Amino acid sequence: MIATVRIGAATLYMGDAYVIRPALGFHDADVMDPPYLIRATGAGRYRARRPMMDRIMDEELHSGFDMAIVNPLLCGAAIVFAHNDQLAELLSLAQGQFHRHALCVWQKTNPQPIANKHYRPDVEFYVHAWNRGYHPAGAICDLFRVSRITSPRGSARFDHPTTKPDALMAKILANVAGDSVCDPFMGTGSTGVAAIRAGKRFTGIERNPDYFQTAVRRITDAVTKARAVDQLEQVA
Repeated sequence: MIATVRIGAATLYMGDAYVIRPALGFHDADVMDPPYLIRATGAGRYRARRPMMDRIMDEELHSGFDMAIVNPLLCGAAIVFAHNDQLAELLSLAQGQFHRHALCVWQKTNPQPIANKHYRPDVEFYVHAWNRGYHPAGAICDLFRVSRITSPRGSARFDHPTTKPDALMAKILANVAGDSVCDPFMGTGSTGVAAIRAGKRFTGIERNPDYFQTAVRRITDAVTKARAVDQLEQVA
């Protein structure tokens, strides 16, 4: 059963993104942080102190995602986070199906001290792919129009193991063209909060009921604050 909640310019669906997203039609941009393909197992004292990794495995946030959900017929642009081991396939999709694309980087100033027989995760990659007319927004001199964003990782928030920082998502949304944004893997709503603050319409999909309810609360708060700002500007 699909639950639907409408909050101002946001519409949130609780259910399976692979079923719901194709039925929602065209959006100016799909912005998503889908499950990474990572090795979440391991041992050692540091791993034993990281119950977050157990949650990632329990919630299957380590087993990757079906890239068919990145559909150029349903969005003008797509911003997709991915682990190193997913980049080759994702870049091939962007090259073959979108007009242009860029490989962008979130550089963390405080990466976790773990590598798990890989490079230390001091950066996370995302691909911004776009069709004609949906190139990165903003003036060419805009300080946000860069392919590398540097910010702290931040502690886990909202009882979610992989929440992205608000400052990161705000800078990413500043580069999104158009008025409508969809996040098929909404989690606790960070993309939605950034979209509302940027004055865009937002559609989010999340299958986990606890994360969905957190997203409802966060986006309700963002919509309420945005309305208050609009009212103050009208009075002024």
